[in-house]
Amino acid sequence: MSANVDTTIPTPVFPDALNPAHAALVPRATDTNVGLARTLQTQSASAVLSTLGPTSLVALGFLVAFLILRRIYPRIYYPRSFISSLRPQERSPRLPDTLINWVGTFWKTSDLVILNTHTLDGYLFLRHLKVAVITCIVGICITWPILLPVNATGAGGQTQLNLLTFANAAGASDPNSYYRYYAHVFCAYLFFGFVIHMITRESIFYINLRQAYLVSPLYANRVSSRTVLFTSTPEEYLEPAILRRLFGEDVVRHIWIPRNIKELKKAVKERDGLAMRLEKAELALIKKANAMRLKKEKKEGKGQGEEMKALRRSESLQAANDHDLSDETAKEESWEKWLDKKDRPTHRLGHFGSLGIGTKVDTIEWCRKELDEAIPSVEKMQHRHRNGLGKPYSAVFVEFETLKDAQSAYQSLTHHESLHMAPRYTGIHPAELIWSNMGIKWFERIVRLLVTTGFWIGLIVFWSVPVTFIASISSVGSLSGLAGLHWLSFLQNLPTWASGLVTGLLPSILLSVLMALLPPVLRLVAELGGDPTRSAVEYSVQNSYFWFYVIQVFLITTLSNGAFQAIQEIASSPIKAVNLLADALPSSSNFYLSYIILQGLGVVSSILISAISLVLYLLLGKFLDSTPRAMFKRWISLSDPGMGTLYPIYTTMGIISISYACVAPLVLGFAAIGLSFFYLAYRYQFLYVYNVPYDTKGLMYARALQQLFVGLYLAELCLIGLFSISLGQSRVPLGPLILMIIFLVFTVLCHASLNIALAPLLQYLPKTLETEEQRLLALELEDQEAVKEERGSIQEARPLTDGMMDRDASTHAFYDRINDRINGALPAMMHWTKKHENKSDDPNFIVKWFRPSVYQDYYTLRKLVPRDFAKIEYDEATELETYFHPAVTSLPPTLWVPRDQMGISRRECRETGQVIPMSDHASHLDEKNNVVWDKDRALEVPIAARKVYW
Repeated sequence: MSANVDTTIPTPVFPDALNPAHAALVPRATDTNVGLARTLQTQSASAVLSTLGPTSLVALGFLVAFLILRRIYPRIYYPRSFISSLRPQERSPRLPDTLINWVGTFWKTSDLVILNTHTLDGYLFLRHLKVAVITCIVGICITWPILLPVNATGAGGQTQLNLLTFANAAGASDPNSYYRYYAHVFCAYLFFGFVIHMITRESIFYINLRQAYLVSPLYANRVSSRTVLFTSTPEEYLEPAILRRLFGEDVVRHIWIPRNIKELKKAVKERDGLAMRLEKAELALIKKANAMRLKKEKKEGKGQGEEMKALRRSESLQAANDHDLSDETAKEESWEKWLDKKDRPTHRLGHFGSLGIGTKVDTIEWCRKELDEAIPSVEKMQHRHRNGLGKPYSAVFVEFETLKDAQSAYQSLTHHESLHMAPRYTGIHPAELIWSNMGIKWFERIVRLLVTTGFWIGLIVFWSVPVTFIASISSVGSLSGLAGLHWLSFLQNLPTWASGLVTGLLPSILLSVLMALLPPVLRLVAELGGDPTRSAVEYSVQNSYFWFYVIQVFLITTLSNGAFQAIQEIASSPIKAVNLLADALPSSSNFYLSYIILQGLGVVSSILISAISLVLYLLLGKFLDSTPRAMFKRWISLSDPGMGTLYPIYTTMGIISISYACVAPLVLGFAAIGLSFFYLAYRYQFLYVYNVPYDTKGLMYARALQQLFVGLYLAELCLIGLFSISLGQSRVPLGPLILMIIFLVFTVLCHASLNIALAPLLQYLPKTLETEEQRLLALELEDQEAVKEERGSIQEARPLTDGMMDRDASTHAFYDRINDRINGALPAMMHWTKKHENKSDDPNFIVKWFRPSVYQDYYTLRKLVPRDFAKIEYDEATELETYFHPAVTSLPPTLWVPRDQMGISRRECRETGQVIPMSDHASHLDEKNNVVWDKDRALEVPIAARKVYW
């Protein structure tokens, strides 16, 4: 094979490592100083294969381990199917407990299960991955049949995988080869146009789904949906009477004004600390006494063998079941029968107590005495704060009578001065509030924004240094030709597979590890910036982490790769730097082939194996969780995926795919496979493992769709740049250049138009929706009896062997009936009625895909909203305390100890209960003196909190 290129750029046909005869003919100095950069650059295939080999082996090992461990540790690998802390309607369907057969059931499980048991964010994240896969597949169908042959048969003189990139499409040796660029423009028009339509279509889908959810009774009746948080509120408006006059006496239900509770927080913390110390001391006392009993029984019953063991197990089970007995009938016994006074738990007072300095006291008696004083003191402070005493923060929560009233206040400009009573938030869960940010004034918010933005920019600049170094590893052979770096030439003598590992796998691993260090820092920056809720923090992190990924993982890595690959030639011929860089940029796509392989195989398998969760559960749970409380908390705590840092990773992968679609189409294939693996892995995790504690109501999905435009801009600018550089060789690229500039303008106009049309709908709910929802609910109530009668008649007419009517089919028929009523009952609302009248009875996929405003409208997507999921109601006391600081409403914690056979726990519960609540229900000590609690009754344990749908 031969290639004709500019004579100033030496292009050996094969790498010396693959062609020893050639190496023997070429002097070593000449080969090192001139040809090594191009030589190692052409080892693209070996770099990819060297990444694919070990990564595939590791992934296979993890997959086998997952299949085996899944059956052994259900708490780690499918807790959402059975864990009793979740209500039945919140659980996912349980999979068969087999090694392989569960895959079929998993495959058939609909994503709508996630929509109905999780949050919008979880469901839409999976849809985001699915959209990315579809986009890559469509890109393959458009580009591969055209661009792969065009690139492969070009005159660019590239080899191996670089043969399939834009760099090989045209060359100076064949002036007519530049006409091939029209093929790239044609594919760009088709593929980029498809991406724009996909973004528009999905934006419409999201808006209609969001509206259907937020207006449904399940959400509209929640107190969080009817409450608006106003931040940076002037002091003169921090009066309930003034706020009621401002918004209307008849529409405001409750008002909460956060106040400075520094002293109360400290008092509550001290009270809870005393309670936990007392709980541990009580547990130590009970276990120590029980250990003495077991020791005595072992001594007395030595030689009785299995009969004694069976008796112990029976007594242990009896102790576990004693929680059904009343206090009067339960067995009680004093610790004094088994222990001396000196054996009781003790500690020393003072700051140096842990060093053995200070007065020694009985821990249980001392804690009871301290709590007897602390609890009433805290209650008095809480009462004062409930009555509005204390310095108010510059924030206010206003609960309105209806969702419509709340949206009217949320959408209106509340204060006449800029940045006052703004920004506003609604749909806030009380548990996600960051109370330290409630007191931020408007000018403080500006200062915080400037400081955090400056820090973020500085961090990007700082992070580019290690990222550039990592990028240099993949082109380290090119650097060895420079003066002072000849010592790197030893890489030329490495075997092909070893060189591939160094230039392919190693940089991908290092880059993944480097980017994994950022999320905690970015979350802290977002919190310091003034975000008032955890969901707002995640939303901010999504944006900052995305730009980190785009700049570091894509731009800097791509440009560094291109620069390093051509650095030797640039050093010897600076006048041709621009042309050499343009020639090297398409070849830098090889790094992303390795990166996607590592992500798609290595990371996916690690997601499934959940190694960290497994280690924490087995090791830390065994050695650190010594109390029923710690065991219970670890059991019910499900993994948080961290949505703010999850979206940017795969959005960036989609951007890389779009950007390289017409430059290196092979990336689309790797991305489609990798993203498919991610979709399946995260689908399993969201169905059976993850819990999303902070919900942005899908706003992350809308932002991720908008961020895909970055990929379009980068792809179009890259093609424009490559066409511009080629004008130095021929005038033919002028036509493709003009066409791409036109399409860039078209993309900008589409993006701007989409933002103008849809931006308000991403934040606000139209006033007509609540009216529509109420009318549709009335229609549903009218039709319910008719549907029940219809179902009954069908069941009577069917043979018994036919079974009952399929639930999904009956539900579909039910909503079809409602839609028929809608279509005939909306003559006044012509724009909606006309759409439904024009619907085809059985539209094909293409019609549905091109008309999302008709076939994915509000009426259609409201069918997906769960019905009868939960009854939304609050008692008066609970609703009145919704947006008080937790310290204001905090009750003394209930102490929880295990029950013992002797009844010492019952006696301690009775005595300690005179000061603070204490229980030994649903937990006991087994025959080995280990703490055991009843996992099947997680909702009944003494410390279980009642779940409220805020």
